[in-house]
Amino acid sequence: MNSSRRRVGAWGEHLAAEKLRRDGYEILAQNYYTPYGEIDLIARNGDQMIFVEVKTRTSHSFGLPEEAVSERKSEHILQSIEHYLQEHPDIECDWRVDVVAIQRYPASSEAEIVWFENVLA
Repeated sequence: MNSSRRRVGAWGEHLAAEKLRRDGYEILAQNYYTPYGEIDLIARNGDQMIFVEVKTRTSHSFGLPEEAVSERKSEHILQSIEHYLQEHPDIECDWRVDVVAIQRYPASSEAEIVWFENVLA
C-alpha cells in the first residue's frame, strides 16, 4: 500500500475512533494484526465487544467506502475475530462487527461518517 493510501486509512481510523469515543465506546485496540488480517478497531460498549472495519474514500473512483467490504474481506474479518477471541479466552461477552464508512469529496470538505452496525450478523 502506498504512503498516500496509508495516510488516508490512518486518518479515517482516527476519525472513526474519535466518533466511537464521543458515543461512549471504549477503544481497546487499534490496528490489531492477526495471521488472517488486521482488525482496525476493537471497542467495548457495556458488555458487548465491537470489531470495527473502517473504510475511507476521498474520491468516487472506487465507489462508496462500505462497498469495499466484500465477501472475501468479510471472511478475513471473521477469521481475524476468531483468532483474537482465541488469544483472549477471558473475554466472555457478546460481540458484533460494525463498518464505519468515511467519505470526504472534495478533500477540502467536511468528512461524512456513516456507521453500519452488526453488518455480519
